[in-house]
Amino acid sequence: MFTFAHISDIHLGPLPRLTVRELASKRITGFINWHRNRRKHLLVNTLDLLLSDMRLRVPDHLMITGDLVNLATSIEIKLAGEWLRSVGEPAETTVVPGNHDAYVPGAHDRSVREWYPFIASDDDPQAWDEEHIFPTYRQRGPIAIIGCSTSNATLPFSAGGYFSARQARETVNLLKRAGEQGLFRVVLIHHPPIRGAASSHKRMIGIRRFAAAMSMGGAELVLHGHTHLNTLYRLKTHHGEVPVLGIASASQGPGGHKPPAAYNLFSLSGEPGAWNLACDRFGLTPEADAIAHEERRVLYGDPPPLQAVPPLL
Repeated sequence: MFTFAHISDIHLGPLPRLTVRELASKRITGFINWHRNRRKHLLVNTLDLLLSDMRLRVPDHLMITGDLVNLATSIEIKLAGEWLRSVGEPAETTVVPGNHDAYVPGAHDRSVREWYPFIASDDDPQAWDEEHIFPTYRQRGPIAIIGCSTSNATLPFSAGGYFSARQARETVNLLKRAGEQGLFRVVLIHHPPIRGAASSHKRMIGIRRFAAAMSMGGAELVLHGHTHLNTLYRLKTHHGEVPVLGIASASQGPGGHKPPAAYNLFSLSGEPGAWNLACDRFGLTPEADAIAHEERRVLYGDPPPLQAVPPLL
């Protein structure tokens, strides 16, 4: 049995003090949005509660699909790196960036450089080529983790992503490599690679390209963030349908328009052609004082039941 957890859209707060120069950009719109809306619902205490519950279940690996920060200031990026190191070792945590991690020009590269130990491929952990970091490739037990980046700086009031043709080609190669090794292939991406899953100003450019890459290379699971919703889609490929799952923001408190904080815990067993995979979702209770099991979805085969753990005190 191999278990792995998925969280997304951390949006670590509160916002630091910003200079006039930092606000003289797209950040001014995000700054206003934070103080009008997000700061009321994106709570550090909620994130801590979620992580404490997840640790009780001792997943073998943690996957984070972007938006660790809000406005991608230098201090936010540095603090997010410290937060990552407090969550776990780089070998046990894999990160891909989101649109908030690339909020303004240059922020994407600064974020990736700061968080690189949690991003880097296994076979080239020290190399630094800003144009060709993604897709990344990590093997953990029976799974191959392919990390893709859709994060790029956009205009104000836009939160779209971009999946390039180069990245698609290289993703196909990595998927084929993992398939030849008999690994369970998990693709991480921030924006949902599904038409209609995000509004037009938040959608990913390159959805058809991504679907073609999955068809050509083969994959068993796609995990994303961005929408702050608990969703399950199925992407049709030449190899069959691939489950595509999104998750609520890991910091979302009660009372907002989006569902409260949650994480997915996956339990994998079996072998190529006969995989068993269950997804158990755990989320914040209405009282906002505990994390509870919300739902189990069987995605492949006949996985074993969820093991009980002591309640979080």
